[in-house]
Amino acid sequence: MQPSPTPRKGPLSGLVVVELTNVMAGPVGGLLLADMGAEVVKVERLPGGDDTRRAIPPEIQGESATFMIVNRNKRGIAVDLKHPDGLQVVRRLIDKADVVIENFRPGTMEKLGLGYDVLRASNPGLIYCKITGFGLNGPYAKRAGYDLIAQGMSGIMSLTGEGPGRPPVKVGVPIGDVTAGILASTGVLAAYIERLRTGEGQYVDTSLYEASLVHTYWQVAMAFATGESAGPMGSAHPVAAPYQAIPTQDGWINIGAVSQATWVGMTRVLQLEHLLEDERFASNRERMAHRDLLISIITEAMRSNTTDYWVEKFEQAGVPAGPVRKIKDMLEDPQTLARDMVIEVDHPVAGQVQALGLPIKFSHGNGVTRRGAPQYGEHTAEVLQELGYSSEDIAALSASQAVQLHGR
Repeated sequence: MQPSPTPRKGPLSGLVVVELTNVMAGPVGGLLLADMGAEVVKVERLPGGDDTRRAIPPEIQGESATFMIVNRNKRGIAVDLKHPDGLQVVRRLIDKADVVIENFRPGTMEKLGLGYDVLRASNPGLIYCKITGFGLNGPYAKRAGYDLIAQGMSGIMSLTGEGPGRPPVKVGVPIGDVTAGILASTGVLAAYIERLRTGEGQYVDTSLYEASLVHTYWQVAMAFATGESAGPMGSAHPVAAPYQAIPTQDGWINIGAVSQATWVGMTRVLQLEHLLEDERFASNRERMAHRDLLISIITEAMRSNTTDYWVEKFEQAGVPAGPVRKIKDMLEDPQTLARDMVIEVDHPVAGQVQALGLPIKFSHGNGVTRRGAPQYGEHTAEVLQELGYSSEDIAALSASQAVQLHGR
């Protein structure tokens, strides 16, 4: 299969990726590769397709907003993986690909005859990336996994919340899913670099569980050092103070005065210079020991004015600080817009759709958003033609329901 003739840029231009994924973790991995220039073909099961197509609301002109935001820049085909002719289509597609990303339950691809050992026999350079709930070995290897489950088992939910004795709270975003997608794309790129050196492909394996574990570095360091488990601290930091959200006259502001220089700067902004002479706050060790008292003093001072006022004052003093914003406010922030993190793509049904941009910039050509998320089976005929199927072959595949063509 040849990459789409649509002009594109980006460091991964020419890389062909077959994505057999569902919901979020796998689609995020494919999205990052696509945004960096790779040609990604998303294979959706027939019938039904990706489950997020039915995650409505939210919707735009009847199209699932959650599906569209992580599946743009991909071409989409719909195939019945239980139909022998459908399986043959996928085999031919993978034989001409550089990368496969999939997030079926362990053993599913092997049962379909699409396991790595089978695929690499005809495509030795194939990079095969699998995302699961818990990884391919260990006592939980066969368990299904969701972001919520991974957050709880990784320890994250024991750290998130207002304080001891309160109900467990998950991180408000699907951190395990998104991070697993990032780790998958990172693993693929590492394997690709090795393939460029050796010509050999390999199997890449990551999981929602491990993607959650890697967010616990600080708390793990504390456990290794003390033998004890950290607990929830609200927005506070386990090893530095002041480093947390503080209420103001009209909202909240995060402040990070953790170095001696920023600590001094903060006291001057708040006109609390007398704290510099107080032995209870002489160093970070002492400030941590007396954090509750310190935060109460800072809070009393900051309630005297607005969030915007304090952000400006702290910026002038070189003290790291920023407002606690809602999502809509973040999307309208001039820094978000300056970094091209809000983009627009064309969708045949939803029209101009906004999305988050690529969070990596390249001096020699950034990835270019070429298309909105595919409609179900939108590119089935196009991809089949590139694989060498004739018009008659495609019609026969459609009639046997091995594939679904767009609009049928």
